[in-house]
Amino acid sequence: MNRLFLLGFFILSLHPVFAWANTPTGAEQAVNVTAIITFVLFVLSTLLITWWAARHTHSRKEFYAAGGGIPAWQNGIAISGDFMSAATFLGLTSLLFFAGTDGLMLAVGAVASWPVILFLVAERLRNLGRYTFIDVISFRLDQRPITQVAALGSLATVIFYLISQLVGAGKLIQLLFGLDYIWAVSGISALMIAYVTFGGMLATTWVQIIKAFLLVIGGTIITLLMLQHYRFDLNTVFHSAVMTHPRGWDLVAPGGWLDDPVSVLSLGLTALLGFIGLPHILMRIFTVKDAKTARKSAFYAISIIGYFNLLMLIVGFGAVSLIMFNPDYQSAAGGLTGGRNMVVLHTAQFLGGDILLGFVSAVAFATILAVVSGLTISAAATIAHDLYAKSIKRDRASEKSELLVSRCAVIGIGILAILFSIAFEDHNVIFITNMALAVAGSANAPILLLSMYWRGLTTRGAIYGCLAGLVSSVCLIILGPQVWVDVVGMEKPLFPYVYPTIVSAPLAFVMAWLMSSADKSARADKERAAFTEQYICSEVGIGISSSEKVTSF
Repeated sequence: MNRLFLLGFFILSLHPVFAWANTPTGAEQAVNVTAIITFVLFVLSTLLITWWAARHTHSRKEFYAAGGGIPAWQNGIAISGDFMSAATFLGLTSLLFFAGTDGLMLAVGAVASWPVILFLVAERLRNLGRYTFIDVISFRLDQRPITQVAALGSLATVIFYLISQLVGAGKLIQLLFGLDYIWAVSGISALMIAYVTFGGMLATTWVQIIKAFLLVIGGTIITLLMLQHYRFDLNTVFHSAVMTHPRGWDLVAPGGWLDDPVSVLSLGLTALLGFIGLPHILMRIFTVKDAKTARKSAFYAISIIGYFNLLMLIVGFGAVSLIMFNPDYQSAAGGLTGGRNMVVLHTAQFLGGDILLGFVSAVAFATILAVVSGLTISAAATIAHDLYAKSIKRDRASEKSELLVSRCAVIGIGILAILFSIAFEDHNVIFITNMALAVAGSANAPILLLSMYWRGLTTRGAIYGCLAGLVSSVCLIILGPQVWVDVVGMEKPLFPYVYPTIVSAPLAFVMAWLMSSADKSARADKERAAFTEQYICSEVGIGISSSEKVTSF
């Protein structure tokens, strides 16, 4: 039965390829055989992996955490694959191309978040939780209310991030293949549902590994060809960019993108806390056997992510003098959801012709597909494990029923993602992604850090802190320039900054501290006293189930 379903998903996912191959002369994009071959090989290999993984995915632990037996190096590569989304591959290079050194803020913030995850989060997260970071937050707190509130922030983050990835994928395939947008997002969603529904975390892990390998190979090839063009002289790369770009030396001066210190600080805080609070990244910590392996996984991940961001830095600046006066530059300067994010593709075509363009285009597609798979299983875990099993059934749900809810959730999320992607087709992808990071950094990260490191946190404080971060981040984004001016059409924004994290994240911390300090209830006293036992568990890795944690306190 699994084979029949996978065959059906494969045929549906290949509809865009067939449609592209039959596109009549004069359509938006000529047939690129390399892209078709790479695309089909990637889909075939990942579906074969999914069929293999489905034979090894029977229990709840196998579905959510691949049985907890992924080696450190494999998990590290998979984490980097989950982390390096289309925003890194397509968006970062284009941002450096257009805005210059200000674009480094995103790269620096992303890389800077990993030492925090490596030294402060990974070990305790693995020791305290089972499948999701909400397990950690509810370790010593009142499980039901905190799970319900934390799930709001988790699902909001995942849904916004998922929409941005699917919209970007749809626009990418539409631009490259000349396809209808609806068929593009439908094919991607079909593959996403197949990977997660049948293969669970094991299939998702290997999809991430293959994608990370292709991404690093593709980035390395482009960088080497670019360095060869500049005779392996980095000074020439940056000097040529400055001499060619219309902004001249302002390209390497601050203020090209964000022109005031508060906005820069808020962007850095968004990147730092936002990546720490991404549920699909944190969920990968639970796929290894112990905290030591989790720490090693984070080390492998930061090494790969740092290397890849360095490659994109060279590509972003090196592309300036390569394509600035190229006839295709007008396409590169198109809309944010279309050509403006395609600088790396224009560079690949300039350096390696249609063959390299086809390979890099297929890699970009694989990048998005892998990320949406990780996002989907994270959302399914939140719905089935946190909300259904822990909150509704209060840890009395059978493993079979929880797995059924998980798989139904995957299908529902896939359908919902298609509908949202159609609704957000003409919206700014970067805006949607930043909204996800702002919510993650304001609602998820503060409560996660406080739950692990502050004895005084209580259930009341965690609930109010999480809600304060969630509501304030969403409201300030709506009142900010990207919505209030660009979407609503008002003359001036009510909130002056694009990124609200500089206000919403401190508000979450302060509200959690204030409400916890004011909580003098007997339950709060027990929760504070339970911090000692939590600390012991986090340090020595005493594995006990969620229900045992609640009753023992």
